Amino acid sequence: MSLWPPFRCRWKLAPRYSRRASPQQPQQDFEALLAECLRNGCLFEDTSFPATLSSIGSGSLLQKLPPRLQWKRPPELHSNPQFYFAKAKRLDLCQGIVGDCWFLAALQALALHQDILSRVVPLNQSFTEKYAGIFRFWFWHYGNWVPVVIDDRLPVNEAGQLVFVSSTYKNLFWGALLEKAYAKLSGSYEDLQSGQVSEALVDFTGGVTMTINLAEAHGNLWDILIEATYNRTLIGCQTHSGEKILENGLVEGHAYTLTGIRKVTCKHRPEYLVKLRNPWGKVEWKGDWSDSSSKWELLSPKEKILLLRKDNDGEFWMTLQDFKTHFVLLVICKLTPGLLSQEAAQKWTYTMREGRWEKRSTAGGQRQLLQDTFWKNPQFLLSVWRPEEGRRSLRPCSVLVSLLQKPRHRCRKRKPLLAIGFYLYRYHDDQRRLPPEFFQRNTPLSQPDRFLKEKEVSQELCLEPGTYLIVPCILEAHQKSEFVLRVFSRKHIFYEIGSNSGVVFSKEIEDQNERQDEFFTKFFEKHPEINAVQLQNLLNQMTWSNVFQNLTQDGKGIYLQKPEWMMMALYS
Repeated sequence: MSLWPPFRCRWKLAPRYSRRASPQQPQQDFEALLAECLRNGCLFEDTSFPATLSSIGSGSLLQKLPPRLQWKRPPELHSNPQFYFAKAKRLDLCQGIVGDCWFLAALQALALHQDILSRVVPLNQSFTEKYAGIFRFWFWHYGNWVPVVIDDRLPVNEAGQLVFVSSTYKNLFWGALLEKAYAKLSGSYEDLQSGQVSEALVDFTGGVTMTINLAEAHGNLWDILIEATYNRTLIGCQTHSGEKILENGLVEGHAYTLTGIRKVTCKHRPEYLVKLRNPWGKVEWKGDWSDSSSKWELLSPKEKILLLRKDNDGEFWMTLQDFKTHFVLLVICKLTPGLLSQEAAQKWTYTMREGRWEKRSTAGGQRQLLQDTFWKNPQFLLSVWRPEEGRRSLRPCSVLVSLLQKPRHRCRKRKPLLAIGFYLYRYHDDQRRLPPEFFQRNTPLSQPDRFLKEKEVSQELCLEPGTYLIVPCILEAHQKSEFVLRVFSRKHIFYEIGSNSGVVFSKEIEDQNERQDEFFTKFFEKHPEINAVQLQNLLNQMTWSNVFQNLTQDGKGIYLQKPEWMMMALYS
């Protein structure tokens, strides 16, 4: 049964909360709404995020809108609208008039991993089968995967062109609809104006972000990028502050996606290149190794063909040194915590606890307020050890601590983020809340270099087996907010002192690559020799992180390697 042209159904359900729903976001029952619309032969209209200016916002964004703004559904904009198709270029999205390059840079990083993308964007949605103008997306919202339901009415100008996110494929709409869902989660499109790449990366994955200040980056930056690229990570970066397009083609105060790295040989010496994409889908770097650079003539014809694409699509190469010079932050979002430790192949466990800073009680502020209020901050005990060696082992344990602050208002930009951080102490006492004297006598093993006004701050630690105290805090005392504290390690126990919630044991993190390793091994036990077409089909079924873990390269070719055998797969 066709629903076009449609009847209109408006639905306003009473808020219904569940374990997966955020307190700020009432959960709508997608299945019930879809069934009701299909039964009544009408298209969904979401009154909780209506097709009006109230959903766009009330600030400066209104002044950027084109005259005679309209809201239209994709079937009104194209004769063959598609929600998503896998054969489209992975980097096909372009930023609209909202200043949400941070969101788009994270989204393009997400699009490079289809298995992760499908967790956020259910790819079985369409404009034909069971179409009722209603779509659902999922975001990791402070500890829970939260569904966000929207209708598919999108703001367009008088010519029918999308005002916000669009695709280079004019009939592709998953990106525009995802942006609308994220705007609803954030309060409005206006609330997407300005932000940090790390914020969206966490919301897309539930991972932990690591931010590297490139001016202070150590000499192992290339090694970090290799590990990050070959593992399940999403990578973004940001330029120095400002508002103009520079002569070299970079945009000041702008977020980019890091889409690849490559080591090439130039005049008998190595050159380290990084590949970036501007979420505008245009405006590229004009320096060395840009699309028009003469540097490409220094490579072999084969390598030049492999790497160089002279398209004005916003994607370009530059040297690692130029990257460090012209960009200020590198943001890596890890889905598993073992990126920089030497335990990447080991099992990891995690624990998550929620807490709050209350005025005049648990909002004690930073350590400089030692004698007055610092001791009032929430206190968490952490006991870590290496599971294969027991608690008596003295070998250090890798631990990752992540602190996220929850929004203080339903609208993301209404109340700014607070400056947060955490301290770590060695702990030898009994299990009681520690008085001011403890903090006066003891120096923290770890403390913030600076308090950051960011959604998440995290730190990788190398700790001897034992018991520790974590104290999360806000820079200034007596500021009210809520937080989520996460701990990742090989094995640990974690709980808040003085709370009634009891001890929480860590849960094991499932690594999807392990299942692919098993698939890889069984396949080659059954088919010890394969041709190029079969190899291509096999690689298409695997995530790139797993492929690279099973490839080794020498001067002649790329090999698939297992302990029992080695087989040459293809020649470079």
